[in-house]
Amino acid sequence: MVKAILLDLDNTLIDFVKMKRNSVLAAIRAMRKAGLEMSEDEAFKRLFGIYDKYGWEDQKVFQKLLHRTLGRVDYKILAHGILAYRKEKENHLASYKDVKETLSALRAKGLRLGIVTDAPKLQAYTRLVALGIEDFFDPVVCFEDTKQRKPSRMPFAAAIAKLKLKPSEVMFVGDSPSRDIDGASKSGMKTAWAKYGYGGAEKPRAAADFTLASFGDLLKIIG
Repeated sequence: MVKAILLDLDNTLIDFVKMKRNSVLAAIRAMRKAGLEMSEDEAFKRLFGIYDKYGWEDQKVFQKLLHRTLGRVDYKILAHGILAYRKEKENHLASYKDVKETLSALRAKGLRLGIVTDAPKLQAYTRLVALGIEDFFDPVVCFEDTKQRKPSRMPFAAAIAKLKLKPSEVMFVGDSPSRDIDGASKSGMKTAWAKYGYGGAEKPRAAADFTLASFGDLLKIIG
């Protein structure tokens, strides 16, 4: 019997990729207006190359781009980019459809809810608080808690230990087959793949127990 549900954060509860893409495009356009001589497509490609190398939470991605392009950081261009990024991020930070309603219904059924994310703790809580859903979750396990990223078993084990439940009593929901589903399966949990997220191109080693076309589908499988 499932007594708790642990969830990934980005691209499971929050449409993180859409927010990131829109914010980066806004930053690029602002930096080009401020004097960056680079096409929009090339800047986008280079920035996401930096994200792929250093992680999507890298806080100095624009500095790296400018240093590689100009040989130095032009702080006027940088300031335009950062301000545009932050403004666009606030406009596009949104949860998927029916997230809050589904979380409320799950809590009403007596299920405990938690988060396991690779995001740093401050960034994770900033997103949760901005969406008004932070009080649904305990525990919230972030990168700092284990210094390991999924699919390592350590983040999953840390969350299960905080719940004081058996792995078989916990379901994990995530969009990445390789990081979320494989990692949770190896940890002994039931799994639900958030197909609506951005992990559809990945090939999982372990098949999920359930597939969700939308976040609200969780209520169908919990019953």
